[in-house]
Amino acid sequence: MGGYHWNWGVFFQQVPSGGATYLDWFVQGVEWTLLVSAAGWAIALALGALLGVLRTVPSRALRGFAAAYVELFRNIPLLVQLFLWYFVVPELLPKALGDAIKGSPPLAQQFVAATLCLGLFTAARVCEQVRAGIESIARGQRAAGLALGLTLPQTYRFVLLPMAFRIILPPLTSEALNIIKNSSVVSTIGLIELSRQAQQLVDYSAQPYEAFIAVTIAYLVINAVVMYAMRWLEHRTRIPGYLVAAK
Repeated sequence: MGGYHWNWGVFFQQVPSGGATYLDWFVQGVEWTLLVSAAGWAIALALGALLGVLRTVPSRALRGFAAAYVELFRNIPLLVQLFLWYFVVPELLPKALGDAIKGSPPLAQQFVAATLCLGLFTAARVCEQVRAGIESIARGQRAAGLALGLTLPQTYRFVLLPMAFRIILPPLTSEALNIIKNSSVVSTIGLIELSRQAQQLVDYSAQPYEAFIAVTIAYLVINAVVMYAMRWLEHRTRIPGYLVAAK
């Protein structure tokens, strides 16, 4: 460490291919990390909410389907799921569709596989958060909604889910942060996100400390922004007297 030559100016040096700096590479990595994480989170939140509802409906078949989904996606390692989506699924699809996917630009293949993998994997975790939120609500709330003439889907939409999401915002924040951190695995299929860009910077510049310190700071800043946004949302949606204010 004492003999290491620090060079923070490396980020402003041109890459060997020219036309860009290492800082440009770094910014591109941040953009891909945010894009993949946001797209995956949109899938996870929508599908997870639906599955969470199915886990609590009277239908035994629907509850069983949602439970099977959770057990399947939660118990297979994320990296294995990513390889399945990228390498295996196109081979299992009808030949015309599989060939169309394999013939598409590599970046599009990587992005779609990464987004689906992160989204479906995280949906299983969001499902359990939503289920726990719904089950924490007094049973009388569902009965009251039905007694007012609401259908069961309307009771979920207007009564149970708005209350459940207020309760589970803190654990949902953790899931949102997890999907950002888990996005680093997509580099294994060639998508050059933030952590992979740092590895490239090290390979080309031989400045590992600067590269990984910058990556660490970038992840901390991104996660801090997400936490602040979720806390703001929690404050804005809090029902006075229903949930205890955080101190």
